[in-house]
Amino acid sequence: MTKNLTLNVRVSGALGEHVAANVGEDGAYENVSEYVRDLIRRDKERAEAEAFARLKAELSRAFAAPDSAYRPLDAAAVIKRNARKRA
Repeated sequence: MTKNLTLNVRVSGALGEHVAANVGEDGAYENVSEYVRDLIRRDKERAEAEAFARLKAELSRAFAAPDSAYRPLDAAAVIKRNARKRA
C-alpha cells in the first residue's frame, strides 16, 4: 500500500536561489513540488543502480571463483547461514 507523504521544507540562501532558478517560466519545472519529486526519483534510481552494481560485483566474484571454492549446501544450511547473518 502506498502512502502519501506531505513534506514542508524551508530552503534559503544559495539553495533557495537554485530552486527558484529551476522553477517557473524560466526553469525546467512548473512548481517546486514537481522539482522535488524529480530529485527524489533520480536519487531512488541512483540508489537502485548502486545496489545493482554491488550485486553484479558480488556475482562476478562468485562466478570467478574456482570450482574447488564451492561446496554443496541444502536449503536448511542456507536458512541457518542467513539467520546467523541477520543476528
